[in-house]
Amino acid sequence: MEPVTRIEGTAIPLDRADVDTDQIIPARYLKRVERTGFGPYLFDEWRKDPAFIFNDARYAGASILLAGPNFGAGSSREHAVWAIEDFGFRAVIAPSFADIFRNNSLKIGLLPVELAQESVRALMDAVFDDATTRIVVDLDARTVSAPGVDETFAIDDFTRWRLMEGLDEIGLTLQHDEAIARYEASRDSWLPTA
Repeated sequence: MEPVTRIEGTAIPLDRADVDTDQIIPARYLKRVERTGFGPYLFDEWRKDPAFIFNDARYAGASILLAGPNFGAGSSREHAVWAIEDFGFRAVIAPSFADIFRNNSLKIGLLPVELAQESVRALMDAVFDDATTRIVVDLDARTVSAPGVDETFAIDDFTRWRLMEGLDEIGLTLQHDEAIARYEASRDSWLPTA
Protein backbone atom coordinates (compact mmCIF):
# COMPACT_ATOMS: atom_id res chain seq x y z
CA MET A 1 0.00 0.00 0.00
CA GLU A 2 1.27 3.47 -0.87
CA PRO A 3 1.76 5.83 2.09
CA VAL A 4 -0.93 8.46 2.44
CA THR A 5 0.33 11.78 3.75
CA ARG A 6 -0.91 14.59 1.53
CA ILE A 7 -3.37 14.39 -1.33
CA GLU A 8 -3.53 17.42 -3.56
CA GLY A 9 -5.58 17.61 -6.70
CA THR A 10 -8.82 18.37 -8.41
CA ALA A 11 -12.15 16.80 -7.53
CA ILE A 12 -15.31 15.42 -9.07
CA PRO A 13 -18.44 16.69 -7.29
CA LEU A 14 -20.93 13.81 -7.09
CA ASP A 15 -23.82 15.77 -5.62
CA ARG A 16 -25.92 12.79 -4.53
CA ALA A 17 -26.86 11.40 -1.13
CA ASP A 18 -27.18 7.72 -0.16
CA VAL A 19 -24.95 6.41 -2.95
CA ASP A 20 -24.84 2.68 -2.35
CA THR A 21 -22.24 0.12 -3.30
CA ASP A 22 -24.39 -1.35 -6.09
CA GLN A 23 -24.43 2.07 -7.75
CA ILE A 24 -20.68 2.40 -7.21
CA ILE A 25 -19.94 -0.98 -8.86
CA PRO A 26 -22.82 -3.10 -10.19
CA ALA A 27 -22.93 -6.73 -9.03
CA ARG A 28 -22.29 -8.14 -12.52
CA TYR A 29 -18.65 -7.00 -12.21
CA LEU A 30 -17.95 -8.83 -8.95
CA LYS A 31 -16.79 -12.08 -10.54
CA ARG A 32 -13.16 -11.02 -10.84
CA VAL A 33 -10.75 -12.44 -8.28
CA GLU A 34 -8.06 -9.75 -8.45
CA ARG A 35 -8.33 -6.33 -6.83
CA THR A 36 -7.51 -4.30 -9.94
CA GLY A 37 -9.36 -3.52 -13.15
CA PHE A 38 -12.61 -2.28 -11.61
CA GLY A 39 -12.10 1.44 -12.35
CA PRO A 40 -13.69 1.36 -15.81
CA TYR A 41 -16.92 0.05 -14.25
CA LEU A 42 -17.20 2.72 -11.54
CA PHE A 43 -20.76 4.13 -11.63
CA ASP A 44 -21.29 2.07 -14.80
CA GLU A 45 -25.06 2.54 -15.00
CA TRP A 46 -24.95 6.27 -14.32
CA ARG A 47 -22.16 6.80 -16.83
CA LYS A 48 -24.53 5.71 -19.62
CA ASP A 49 -26.16 9.14 -19.20
CA PRO A 50 -24.05 11.63 -21.21
CA ALA A 51 -24.94 14.36 -18.66
CA PHE A 52 -23.49 12.40 -15.72
CA ILE A 53 -20.67 14.36 -14.07
CA PHE A 54 -18.09 11.62 -14.68
CA ASN A 55 -18.57 12.13 -18.43
CA ASP A 56 -17.58 15.80 -18.19
CA ALA A 57 -14.03 16.10 -19.55
CA ARG A 58 -13.31 19.07 -17.26
CA TYR A 59 -13.09 16.65 -14.32
CA ALA A 60 -10.80 14.09 -15.95
CA GLY A 61 -7.86 13.05 -13.79
CA ALA A 62 -9.42 14.11 -10.49
CA SER A 63 -7.89 12.46 -7.41
CA ILE A 64 -10.61 13.44 -4.93
CA LEU A 65 -14.28 12.47 -4.98
CA LEU A 66 -16.76 14.81 -3.29
CA ALA A 67 -20.03 13.13 -2.32
CA GLY A 68 -23.24 13.61 -0.38
CA PRO A 69 -24.18 12.08 2.98
CA ASN A 70 -24.28 8.32 3.64
CA PHE A 71 -21.81 7.51 0.89
CA GLY A 72 -21.09 3.79 0.42
CA ALA A 73 -24.30 2.47 1.96
CA GLY A 74 -25.62 -0.95 1.05
CA SER A 75 -23.77 -4.22 0.84
CA SER A 76 -20.29 -4.73 2.22
CA ARG A 77 -18.64 -5.29 -1.16
CA GLU A 78 -14.95 -4.44 -1.12
CA HIS A 79 -15.15 -4.03 -4.88
CA ALA A 80 -16.70 -0.59 -4.38
CA VAL A 81 -13.55 0.86 -2.79
CA TRP A 82 -11.38 -1.08 -5.24
CA ALA A 83 -13.25 0.55 -8.16
CA ILE A 84 -12.91 4.03 -6.65
CA GLU A 85 -9.19 3.55 -6.04
CA ASP A 86 -8.62 1.93 -9.45
CA PHE A 87 -10.34 4.89 -11.13
CA GLY A 88 -7.63 7.12 -9.61
CA PHE A 89 -9.18 8.59 -6.49
CA ARG A 90 -7.03 8.84 -3.36
CA ALA A 91 -9.69 10.39 -1.09
CA VAL A 92 -13.45 10.65 -0.78
CA ILE A 93 -14.87 13.65 1.08
CA ALA A 94 -18.46 13.45 2.31
CA PRO A 95 -20.60 14.46 5.30
CA SER A 96 -20.95 10.81 6.33
CA PHE A 97 -20.02 7.29 5.24
CA ALA A 98 -21.45 3.85 5.76
CA ASP A 99 -19.29 2.15 8.41
CA ILE A 100 -18.35 -0.87 6.30
CA PHE A 101 -17.42 1.33 3.35
CA ARG A 102 -15.23 3.48 5.61
CA ASN A 103 -13.47 0.42 7.03
CA ASN A 104 -12.92 -1.12 3.59
CA SER A 105 -11.49 2.20 2.37
CA LEU A 106 -9.04 2.49 5.24
CA LYS A 107 -7.83 -1.08 4.66
CA ILE A 108 -6.54 -0.20 1.18
CA GLY A 109 -5.40 3.39 1.73
CA LEU A 110 -8.39 5.19 0.19
CA LEU A 111 -8.90 8.07 2.63
CA PRO A 112 -12.53 8.72 3.64
CA VAL A 113 -12.73 12.26 4.99
CA GLU A 114 -15.85 13.27 6.88
CA LEU A 115 -16.57 17.01 6.92
CA ALA A 116 -19.61 19.05 7.91
CA GLN A 117 -22.33 19.26 5.26
CA GLU A 118 -21.67 23.00 4.85
CA SER A 119 -17.98 22.41 4.14
CA VAL A 120 -18.68 19.67 1.59
CA ARG A 121 -21.23 21.99 -0.07
CA ALA A 122 -18.64 24.80 -0.20
CA LEU A 123 -16.13 22.43 -1.83
CA MET A 124 -18.70 21.21 -4.35
CA ASP A 125 -19.74 24.77 -5.21
CA ALA A 126 -16.11 25.78 -5.72
CA VAL A 127 -15.47 22.80 -7.99
CA PHE A 128 -18.71 23.32 -9.94
CA ASP A 129 -17.64 26.94 -10.52
CA ASP A 130 -14.08 26.03 -11.50
CA ALA A 131 -13.11 22.44 -12.27
CA THR A 132 -9.43 23.34 -11.80
CA THR A 133 -9.96 24.17 -8.10
CA ARG A 134 -7.23 22.46 -6.09
CA ILE A 135 -8.08 20.69 -2.83
CA VAL A 136 -5.42 19.66 -0.33
CA VAL A 137 -6.06 16.83 2.13
CA ASP A 138 -3.24 16.78 4.67
CA LEU A 139 -3.42 13.61 6.77
CA ASP A 140 -0.55 14.69 9.00
CA ALA A 141 -2.33 17.92 9.97
CA ARG A 142 -5.81 16.36 9.59
CA THR A 143 -6.96 19.25 7.42
CA VAL A 144 -8.77 19.90 4.15
CA SER A 145 -7.96 23.15 2.40
CA ALA A 146 -9.28 24.82 -0.73
CA PRO A 147 -10.24 28.38 -1.64
CA GLY A 148 -12.76 29.40 1.03
CA VAL A 149 -12.44 26.15 2.99
CA ASP A 150 -10.01 25.29 5.78
CA GLU A 151 -11.39 22.48 7.93
CA THR A 152 -10.09 19.78 10.21
CA PHE A 153 -11.28 16.19 10.16
CA ALA A 154 -11.18 13.37 12.70
CA ILE A 155 -9.23 10.17 12.31
CA ASP A 156 -7.88 7.99 15.09
CA ASP A 157 -4.14 8.11 15.77
CA PHE A 158 -3.43 4.46 14.94
CA THR A 159 -5.20 4.54 11.57
CA ARG A 160 -3.55 7.86 10.71
CA TRP A 161 -0.11 6.43 11.56
CA ARG A 162 -0.78 3.21 9.62
CA LEU A 163 -1.87 5.11 6.50
CA MET A 164 1.08 7.50 6.70
CA GLU A 165 3.43 4.51 6.96
CA GLY A 166 1.71 2.76 4.05
CA LEU A 167 0.82 -0.29 6.13
CA ASP A 168 -2.21 -2.45 5.42
CA GLU A 169 -3.06 -5.42 7.64
CA ILE A 170 -0.50 -7.63 5.92
CA GLY A 171 2.14 -4.93 6.19
CA LEU A 172 1.45 -4.63 9.92
CA THR A 173 1.93 -8.39 10.31
CA LEU A 174 5.14 -8.39 8.27
CA GLN A 175 6.66 -5.87 10.67
CA HIS A 176 6.98 -8.89 12.98
CA ASP A 177 8.53 -11.12 10.32
CA GLU A 178 11.64 -11.95 12.39
CA ALA A 179 9.59 -12.86 15.47
CA ILE A 180 7.28 -15.01 13.35
CA ALA A 181 10.29 -16.78 11.79
CA ARG A 182 11.81 -17.41 15.25
CA TYR A 183 8.53 -18.83 16.50
CA GLU A 184 8.12 -21.07 13.46
CA ALA A 185 11.72 -22.33 13.80
CA SER A 186 11.17 -23.23 17.45
CA ARG A 187 7.90 -25.13 16.99
CA ASP A 188 7.82 -28.87 17.52
CA SER A 189 8.35 -30.68 14.21
CA TRP A 190 5.19 -32.72 14.61
CA LEU A 191 3.01 -29.57 14.50
CA PRO A 192 1.51 -28.43 11.18
CA THR A 193 3.58 -25.86 9.29
CA ALA A 194 0.82 -24.26 7.24
